[in-house]
Amino acid sequence: MLLGFSPELAAGVVLVVVVAGAVNGLAGFGFALVGTMALATAIDPATAVVFMILPIFAVNLSLVRDLSVGELRTCGRRFAPLVAAALVGTVAGLVVLDRVPVGPLKVGLGLVSLAFVASAQQTVRVPGLDRAKEGCFVESTPAMVGVGAVSGLLFGGTNVGVQLIAYLRSCDLTHGVFVGVVAMVFLGLNGVRVAAAGALGLYPSLTVAVGSTLAAIPAVAGVAVGKQLRSSVGERQRRVAVLTLLTLIGFRLVVGGLGIA
Repeated sequence: MLLGFSPELAAGVVLVVVVAGAVNGLAGFGFALVGTMALATAIDPATAVVFMILPIFAVNLSLVRDLSVGELRTCGRRFAPLVAAALVGTVAGLVVLDRVPVGPLKVGLGLVSLAFVASAQQTVRVPGLDRAKEGCFVESTPAMVGVGAVSGLLFGGTNVGVQLIAYLRSCDLTHGVFVGVVAMVFLGLNGVRVAAAGALGLYPSLTVAVGSTLAAIPAVAGVAVGKQLRSSVGERQRRVAVLTLLTLIGFRLVVGGLGIA
C-alpha cells in the first residue's frame, strides 16, 4: 500500500507525529515507538517504518542539544562500542524489512510494543527480567556489542530500540543526560538509516519521501510541547501515560495482523 496524502490521512499523520513528539519530549523516549506503531495500524507497516525515519532523525537532532559539548564527547567515547554494533545491526534490519509479510510484521510490531510495556511497568514483577538485566545490561564492551547488534537489527526493521533505551537507563545517568544520550545514539543510527533506505530503494514513492521530510516539522513541534510539560508532570504520570498508549497500540496491531479486525 502506498501512502497517498488525502486531507484526512495528512491530518492523521500530523496528529500522530505531534503526539509522538510530545511523548518523547515529556518522557525522553517514545517517538519512534509511538509514531511507528500508530501509523502501522492504518498503513502498510513497512511503509510506516520507512516514513518515520526522517522525523525520528529530526527529533533526535533537536534533543541532542540538551547535552553540552563536553558531555557529547564523554558519552561518545563511553558508548562507542554500543553505537558501532548498533549501526551494523541497523543496516541488516533495513535489508530484510521489505521481505517480511504485512500480517506477521504487524503482529511482530504489536508484540514488541507489548513486551516493552511488560518490561517497563513496575506494578507486576516479570519472572526472570531482573536477572536478564543484571546479566546483559552491564557496562562492558562485550555487553555493549551484544546489546547494540541485537537492538540495531530490531531498530533497523521496526524503528523500535527498546533494548538500547533499557540499556542506557541502567547506566546511572541523570534524566537530562539520559535524554541527550538516547538522542545522540539514535541520531547516529538514523543518519545511516536515511542514506541506507534511499540506497536500498525502500521509499515506495516520491510522495512518501516528501511526506516523511515534511513530517519532521510537526514532530519537532511536538517535542517542544513535551519539553514544556516535562517539569509539571511527574515520573509516574509520564510512565503511565506512555505505557497505556503503547498497550492500546500494541493490542491494535496484534489484532489487525491476525485479521481479527
